[in-house]
Amino acid sequence: MAREILSLVLATHNAGKAREIADLLGPYISTFYTAGELGLPEPEETESTFAGNARLKALAAAKASGKPALADDSGLSVTALGGDPGIYSARWAQKPDGTRDFSYAMNKVEEALGTAEDRSAAFVCALCLAWPDGHVEIFEGRAEGHLEFPPRGTHGFGYDPIFVPQGQTITFAQMEPDQKHAMSHRADAFRQLVAATFEDEAV
Repeated sequence: MAREILSLVLATHNAGKAREIADLLGPYISTFYTAGELGLPEPEETESTFAGNARLKALAAAKASGKPALADDSGLSVTALGGDPGIYSARWAQKPDGTRDFSYAMNKVEEALGTAEDRSAAFVCALCLAWPDGHVEIFEGRAEGHLEFPPRGTHGFGYDPIFVPQGQTITFAQMEPDQKHAMSHRADAFRQLVAATFEDEAV
C-alpha cells in the first residue's frame, strides 16, 4: 500500500530541475518545497552510482525537514567517453572560478569527443523517495539518443541543447516541456514512481 504524501521536499537547489519535477508530480502532490527554499545544505555526492547519490540526497533532506523528500541524480552518459561525464555531469560544468556553466560543460564534451564517429549517448535518471524514518524507494529511467553540436534550443537545462533523443530530429532543449516529458529519462523514472507510489489517486 502506498504511503500518503501531502507535501514533498524536492531535494535540489536547481530551479530548472525543481520546476520540471513539480510539473510531473503536480497531479499527485498539492504542496512542494525545495531544499533551497528551506535552507537545507547540499550533501556531498560521494556515491559511485546515480541511485546511490539520489538516496544520499533524499535521506538528508527528509531527515533535515521532517517531511518526505524526493531527490534525483541524473546525468549524461556518452558511449565514446566510456560513460562520462556520468555521475560527474554537474561537475563538468564547474568552471575554474567556481561557477557552474553548462555551456562550458557542453564544450568540454565536444572537445573530449574530438573526431570520434560514435556520438551515441543516454540520459540516466535515478529517483529516490525518502521518508524521515529512513524508508526509501528507488526508480531508474533512461533516454537513449545521440549528441549534436553546436547546442540548439532554449528550453530545458543542463545538457539538453546537445541531446537528440532516439527517433527525433530536435534536441530536448528545442522541445516544448510536454513533448520532452513524454520521452525523457526523468519521465521514464517518474512513470515508475507514480505507478508504485501514487496509484490512481490525484489531488
